[in-house]
Amino acid sequence: MTGERYQDDADLKEIREALADMGLLADPRTARFVPLTGGVSSQILRVEPAVGPAFCVKRALPTLKVAQHWEAPVERNLHEADYFDVVGRIVPAAVPRLLGRDFRRAVFAMEWLSPERYRLWKSDLLAGKANAAVARAVGERLGRIHAATATDPTLPQRFDTGPIFHALRLEPYLEAAARKHADLAEALHGLVGRTRETRRVLVHGDVSPKNIMIGPDGPVLLDAECAWFGDPAFDLAFCLNHLLLKAVHRRAAAPACLACFEALVAAYRDRIDWEPADAVERRTAHLLPGLGLARIDGKSPVEYLTRDEDQDLVRSVTRALLAEPVDTLDATVAIWRAELTT
Repeated sequence: MTGERYQDDADLKEIREALADMGLLADPRTARFVPLTGGVSSQILRVEPAVGPAFCVKRALPTLKVAQHWEAPVERNLHEADYFDVVGRIVPAAVPRLLGRDFRRAVFAMEWLSPERYRLWKSDLLAGKANAAVARAVGERLGRIHAATATDPTLPQRFDTGPIFHALRLEPYLEAAARKHADLAEALHGLVGRTRETRRVLVHGDVSPKNIMIGPDGPVLLDAECAWFGDPAFDLAFCLNHLLLKAVHRRAAAPACLACFEALVAAYRDRIDWEPADAVERRTAHLLPGLGLARIDGKSPVEYLTRDEDQDLVRSVTRALLAEPVDTLDATVAIWRAELTT
């Protein structure tokens, strides 16, 4: 087996060296490197050694591959590996197994999740296959992670990554939306401030169906570059937002998507023990429309809502909820159900 030429030979040379130092490749020159697509923030390769099973290697990019200019610190790669390390001790099946990391080169290796055994949740939802049992498992697993990390005194310092979280989440989403919706700027900046100041659990930061594989042992969370000790409402709102957007995209599947929303919330709520559940729900309900508006008018709009009428519907509902917030997720889903199913 001969190595495959990669687009940037200098990058590949450094990755080969990192893997050799990790002890994962006896002779990196004999391995085949296959670029994986789908992400905008990292260089991800499947490594196929001459001997032994395939695995993945990942290194963060300093400039993300989106239409608007978007930079982020590359050290986020190491915090992602830390997230897998921590969560792998809590719910081993919830994250890929970490195989090694190179702090100097900001590279880490993890197990390869074969598509024969794992399917992408986003693909199911875009195809109109919204299964409430899957959503319930995601909510339960996310709640377990949050509950366990709320009581670990080492994590606030270990994941003191506020600047990275701001660069990857608060600025390109909420602040970018505020620049396009000046009349709602105060509300959106208020969400930024409250999210930034709330520090209670280990937050993944990108709990999106595109980062959730459904495998034989349940959902697996990928792409934890935004890991931060912060507000659990962000993870919950981020995931729920995608279920609402998929409902807009696939109107025929909207009732099933909304049932997934409710199932995920119920399973997650059952795990909340670090603060009053109503407080988490209130912050989530307030944050949710800000994230919805951001996926239309922020730096990273969802690629599947291409019709003007779909974008206008999201703007209309989210702007109304930002102007007059509701405090419960039951109220939120009722508003969306009225828009989508009547």
